[in-house]
Amino acid sequence: MDKLFKLQERGTTFSREIIGGITTFLAMAYILAVNPQILSEAGLSKDALFTATALSAAIATLVMAFFANLPVALAPGLGLNAFFTYTVVMGMGCTPALALTAVLLEGILFIVLSVFGIREAIIKSIPVNLRKAVAVGIGLFITLIGLANAGIITGQAGTPVAFVNFDLEHASALVAVIGLILTIVLYTLKVPGAILLGIIITTVIGIPFGVTKVPEGFTPVSTPAAPALFNFEWGSVLTLKFFIIFFTFLFTDLFDTIGTLLGVAEQANLKDEEGNVINAKGALMSDAIGTVVGACLGTSTVTSFVESSSGVAAGARTGLASVVTALLFLVALFLGPLFGLIPSAATAPALIFVGFLMMRSVMGIDFADISEGIPAFITIIAMPFSYSISKGITFGIITYILCKVVAGKIKEIPVVTWILGIIFLFDIVFEAVK
Repeated sequence: MDKLFKLQERGTTFSREIIGGITTFLAMAYILAVNPQILSEAGLSKDALFTATALSAAIATLVMAFFANLPVALAPGLGLNAFFTYTVVMGMGCTPALALTAVLLEGILFIVLSVFGIREAIIKSIPVNLRKAVAVGIGLFITLIGLANAGIITGQAGTPVAFVNFDLEHASALVAVIGLILTIVLYTLKVPGAILLGIIITTVIGIPFGVTKVPEGFTPVSTPAAPALFNFEWGSVLTLKFFIIFFTFLFTDLFDTIGTLLGVAEQANLKDEEGNVINAKGALMSDAIGTVVGACLGTSTVTSFVESSSGVAAGARTGLASVVTALLFLVALFLGPLFGLIPSAATAPALIFVGFLMMRSVMGIDFADISEGIPAFITIIAMPFSYSISKGITFGIITYILCKVVAGKIKEIPVVTWILGIIFLFDIVFEAVK
């Protein structure tokens, strides 16, 4: 096991990897409920989607474990599934089969780009300070996700964002705060598996508050439905509408994945001597394979999950943690009702606390150099406030080029960074006129 996953080399242990893998799974297990709910509104079977979600997550995460040996889990991505349902199917009038065809072709193209190292070259083109900023921005982003999922923040108090009252009328928020306090105490006391324990205990605490709901006649075991295999439509592939769908899936998935890998690698210090993500090519290939598998099973784009940071915070450093997470997704196929008991209020404290841990990267950013500090700042604030990792990278790169040009440091801008900046500008203009 040590030789396969290099446990000693990365300063970890078998038990830490197990705890880290379980923690990552529990932090992202909500996708088993949320993805079928969103995609079923596009006319797909919710039961088949549950199976497709679990299977695609398990397969893609196993590929990540053995191809890249990284503690990064994958599953159908939020945002991408919303775009699939509300924009492509409901907004543009496309069939779910046509949308799945776009996802399939996107994944195939990503495999080709990964084989030739093009996606890896894009990662390396992102300046060092921006990579650190990506980690900080993701930290704030997942903190916001945790706050929103638990109902702690609201936009209905006369201000853009405000805290709710922590009373029994907002039981989910109250339970989440209790869970956060518990997680902080456990972590400060250096209790092994503090984040995982926090999720489990908070789930139990939620029962008397009515946040964790145990239905009558509850049984933890269920038989998974068959997925809808190879649900594709090829007749409308050579159209402008299809190209728009394909490009949007491609662009969003590419930079969400890159952002997540940079953030997790920065947090876990999984970088080589030059500061690049180790085994990046294998990681990107895993993401591409996951997307193809997911499309064949009948679900939207599979991507690397930012919640992997919670497993890293619990000690995960290798692909062994990903193996554990993948196996739990397979178990979840038969224990869907049991995992469905875990409320957002129980996973929210883990996400909020991991947000704190990821803030450490801010200390390595050179804010004294305006041409480095301003792009880093824009990257950091754009992620939570746009609710998008890819947009944070987009505006960060554009600002980086602008600041370097104005500061007379144009020679510091790599060629690939120039290319990305031009592509990002075209994308912004395209979105504005669409």
